[in-house]
Amino acid sequence: MLEFARIDTPAEGNQAWADTNTRGLAVGLALTQEEVEQIQRLRYSVFTEDMGAVFPGAEDGLDQDRFDPWCEHLMVRELDTKRVVGTYRILTPEKAREAGGYYSESEFDLSALGGLRDQLVEVGRSCTHADYRGGAAIMLLWSGLAEFLRRGGYRHMLGCASVSLRDGGVTAAEVWRTVSRHLQDPDVPRVEPRHRYPVEHLNSTLPARVPPLIKGYLKLGARVCGEPAWDPDFNAADFPVLLSTDRMDSRYRRHFGLERA
Repeated sequence: MLEFARIDTPAEGNQAWADTNTRGLAVGLALTQEEVEQIQRLRYSVFTEDMGAVFPGAEDGLDQDRFDPWCEHLMVRELDTKRVVGTYRILTPEKAREAGGYYSESEFDLSALGGLRDQLVEVGRSCTHADYRGGAAIMLLWSGLAEFLRRGGYRHMLGCASVSLRDGGVTAAEVWRTVSRHLQDPDVPRVEPRHRYPVEHLNSTLPARVPPLIKGYLKLGARVCGEPAWDPDFNAADFPVLLSTDRMDSRYRRHFGLERA
């Protein structure tokens, strides 16, 4: 297991942790089962209350599935209360082999990523508490992900960006208009959804905004590498997002300390 010390404050002179407005917050990997359960409770609360997700097998207000034991769980917590306020879960290629694959493979055929798999980290189940959606928590999480990639020598990160369909697909249509051009890039590998969401029906012209998290991924240099899959549990269109460190915007590579990776 990759050792990853808890970072309570940005280390002076370490650009991977600098320039994030993180007073009162800490980022690191969960080290105990109690911390993992706090993360699972936050996920359940955010996903059910904010996204209307349905977890048929959920018990005691925890969002958990068969992949959780194979994952590292990145978290942001308040220093004074120790409350967990943000999280990502991380599945390394080594643990994915032990788990029988990536979670994303339940939604997408990842054959086109075969050449990347040895350096491909999957991230998912991202969420932040409603009190921390102004940017500081997500920037700390991204700093943690960058540090994880750097220390592990990984170059690629894959995740599913979920867009709720509770608005009738209005937001999903705006996202599709924004990212569909990525599929014309010959340098972006193409994955295929197993249960394709019918993008031809995403013809809404109503005004909508691309969700901040997806907009942030795009600014980093991420590319959507396939049509969206339909996730009935979350009632969402899931867009496959691939971020490679060598295609990341140079400003962010420097900011997150990846120039020296």
